[in-house]
Amino acid sequence: MTMNKRAGTPGLIVAFILAFAGLPAISAPRSPASDDAQTVERMRAVIAANAGKLLETQGGSRIVFKVDTAALHEAVVTELRDDLYRILREGRIPFSGLAMRDGGVEVRIAEPKDRQRVLSKLVPSMEAAPTEAAAVAIADSGDGLSRFTPTEAGFAERLQRLVGQSIRMIEQRLRNADIRPASVQPDGSDRIRIQLPGISDPGRVAAMFAKQARLSFRLVDVSMTAEKALEGSPPEGSEVLTDFKTKAPYLVLKETAIEGGDIIDAGPGFDPATHQPIASFRFNAHGARRFAQVTQDNVGKSFAIVLDDRVLSVSVIREPILGGSGLISAGDFTLEDANTIAMMLRSGTLPGRLSVVEQQVVEPAGNAGKQQ
Repeated sequence: MTMNKRAGTPGLIVAFILAFAGLPAISAPRSPASDDAQTVERMRAVIAANAGKLLETQGGSRIVFKVDTAALHEAVVTELRDDLYRILREGRIPFSGLAMRDGGVEVRIAEPKDRQRVLSKLVPSMEAAPTEAAAVAIADSGDGLSRFTPTEAGFAERLQRLVGQSIRMIEQRLRNADIRPASVQPDGSDRIRIQLPGISDPGRVAAMFAKQARLSFRLVDVSMTAEKALEGSPPEGSEVLTDFKTKAPYLVLKETAIEGGDIIDAGPGFDPATHQPIASFRFNAHGARRFAQVTQDNVGKSFAIVLDDRVLSVSVIREPILGGSGLISAGDFTLEDANTIAMMLRSGTLPGRLSVVEQQVVEPAGNAGKQQ
């Protein structure tokens, strides 16, 4: 199922495709293969070593960021609640009192057989995944009230993923700003260390990541062209934004139809059918429901994906999109384009914000760095 591109519209035009289960072309984004991941890590180690040598000889800066573990924990619990709601709804299981409480999720399911059905859907059997640590702990009070809580092992795995996603986002934004050479490495479980040879103002770089990016899905205003709006003034409730790549103008509603925070994963890849680069994304349960409703109510209209004040893509809604996953594609996409858009999607969906815990100017020729 495809939403075809708008005829005659300039800029990056995309097609969104509903991701049905079992269709590999539009499946949820996958983690890199282990050998690819090891290659990337080796490259990062080489870059870090070279950056360290340049810092010693030329000077520069170091910055240490901390990811927002509290926001991540809230996101994990929210996803757990949404997963439970989806399982209960799809299984037509009677329940009451589904709520997030004290770092976990509680729900009352009267029938023991129904509780067992939920557990079998939520927690994979150890026989199916004997080497995986359980991500969710379950406590049953015996009166139908069950409490689901993320385990330490499960949260640690999500934290590792968040750090990895944040590193890739930082690397891409540094490249976009033409800040090279620079190395970005994990520093402990929840910190990221950046080495910036030749950069004597770490505060300028840190400011690039001080504000959390905001991703949103917004309907396009067709009451007038973007060019007309620029000549006069946009209609009340609308504004003109430009395409991140082509700078083409679009007139979009200020009101957000869907928040980007409901996207839980995004990544580059290839469409097996066309072999063209794509950027794929996946909604959580709440986002999937909201996206289905918005597309159902606005068939024939266009909407834009907006990151802060830049338009990433625009597409026409040809029919309701009821799945939780999709992809962005265009005939002239390069893999770099797909990676850039995936990075932008991730930067607008990462929970919380990066906070600076250390920044240091490093003087050349072995002089001691001075703390800021």
